[in-house]
Amino acid sequence: MRTLAIIGGGSWGTALATVLAPRFAQVRLWVYEADLAGRMAQTRENDVYLPGFRLASNVEVTPSLRQALEDAAIVLVAVPSGFLRGLCLEILPFLQEEVVLVTATKGIEPESLLRPSEIILETVARHRIRGLAILSGPSFAREVASGYPTAIVVASEDAEVAACIQAAFSGSTFRLYTSLDPVGAEIGGAVKNVVAIGAGVVHALDLGHNATAALITRGLAEITRLAVALGGLPQTLSGLAGLGDLVLTCTGDLSRNRAVGAALARGKRLAEITGSMRMIAEGVETTRSARELARRVSVEMPITEQMFQMLHFGLPPQEALRNLMERSLRGE
Repeated sequence: MRTLAIIGGGSWGTALATVLAPRFAQVRLWVYEADLAGRMAQTRENDVYLPGFRLASNVEVTPSLRQALEDAAIVLVAVPSGFLRGLCLEILPFLQEEVVLVTATKGIEPESLLRPSEIILETVARHRIRGLAILSGPSFAREVASGYPTAIVVASEDAEVAACIQAAFSGSTFRLYTSLDPVGAEIGGAVKNVVAIGAGVVHALDLGHNATAALITRGLAEITRLAVALGGLPQTLSGLAGLGDLVLTCTGDLSRNRAVGAALARGKRLAEITGSMRMIAEGVETTRSARELARRVSVEMPITEQMFQMLHFGLPPQEALRNLMERSLRGE
C-alpha cells in the first residue's frame, strides 16, 4: 500500500498527514478550500488550521477529489461529522476497488442518529470495498504533529482490516491498538465531547479537582450505558477510545469542547462562542444527537441532558450543575 489519501485538511487531517508521511511512499491531502490548498502546496504549511508544522515532501496537497483518490489503497476521512454524508457521495465515483476506508470523524448525525461508520457504509453500499475501520482515542492534533507519543485505537468488525491499518499507520510516535468494537469506539469518541463541555464549566467556575473527577467518572458511566445499549462492549469504554479520550478532552487546554463550556460559564452566548471558532466543536451538536439516541434506546444520561438544556435552552451553567448534584440519591 504505497498511496494514502487523506480527505480533510483541517487540523486533524493535517496532523495525520504529518505523522503518517514516513509510512507511505505518497500521501495525498485533500483540502476543500482551493486558496488554502494552493498556499499549502507552496509554503508546505497549513496556516489556518495547524500553523507551525511543515508538510513532508511526499505529501501532495490538492483541492481535487479525483486527484486525491487516484490509486489510493487506503482512504482516511477526517472531516467534521456534519459534512461526512455529502462528502462520501462526492468521493464515491473516484474510489478504487477493494479500497480500505478509515474514518477519523467523531460525532452522531442529527437527522438519522447514525455513527460515522454507518453513514459511510450506507453511502458506499454499492461500491466494493475491502473493509472499514475507525480511528479513535486521545489525540490532540497539535501534539500528534509535534511527534509527542500518542496511542489510539483502530476498530473494525474485520480483524484483518484492523490489523492492516495498525501495521500501516503505527510508527515510533504513533501507536495503534486493534479493537473489534466499532460501536464502542465511535460512541466513546462522540459523547466524550458532550462531557467535556461540562468539564469546561467546572474549570471556569473554579469548582475544583473533586468536581472534575466526579464529572469524568459519571460521564464515563453514561457513555458506557449508551454504547452497551447499542451493542458495544463495556471494556472498550475503559480503554483508549473511552476513558483515555474522555480524560484528555475534559482536562486538556487544547480541547475545543472544554473551551465552549468554559466560555458559557463566563457568560458568553453560544452563538458568539461558536461564531468565533475557526474549527468546529463537535460536542455542541452531538449533545442533541446523543440525547435523542439515548431516548430511543431508553438509556438515562443526566449529564448529557443538562448539557443539552444549557446549550440549546439557555439553562445557566450553575443551575445545570446544581441539577446534577441534587438528583435523587442512588447506588453507583
